[in-house]
Amino acid sequence: MLKFLGMLLLIAASFSAGYYVGQRPIGTLQQTVSDLQQSITKLSRNVLDTTQGIERDLRRRQGLVDAKSRVVQAKANLFERNFGDAAKELGEAVTVLENATKGAKSDPAIDAVRDLASSMREVRLEVSMGKTTPMKRLDEIQLRLDKELNR
Repeated sequence: MLKFLGMLLLIAASFSAGYYVGQRPIGTLQQTVSDLQQSITKLSRNVLDTTQGIERDLRRRQGLVDAKSRVVQAKANLFERNFGDAAKELGEAVTVLENATKGAKSDPAIDAVRDLASSMREVRLEVSMGKTTPMKRLDEIQLRLDKELNR
């Protein structure tokens, strides 16, 4: 009796599935699957773009923090009249900023970081030549670094 009910249930399910598929054209099912594939592709692209944007921003911020610590160290070296170490610290700060912006697309935040790097290069050149560099320029660079970090 149980086998008979199981077979009857299986036949009824098969008939219902066949009737449902017969009422719906195959093209509709294919279109639904195609739409689902497109939406999944679009979603995965959005997730990937967002992740890459976060990674770029993190790399830029880390570079700014490292450069700021180098600038502070260079200011301390200048205060102690240690011009060689100050120039070395400024050179490393420039390298850090260049590595942070390497391969990035041009946008206002990246352009500002590149401008900061060029300003640091100029100050580094003056320090390495032994010119008296006012602390005011290094303070200005440090303020610009802070401004970029708060952006």
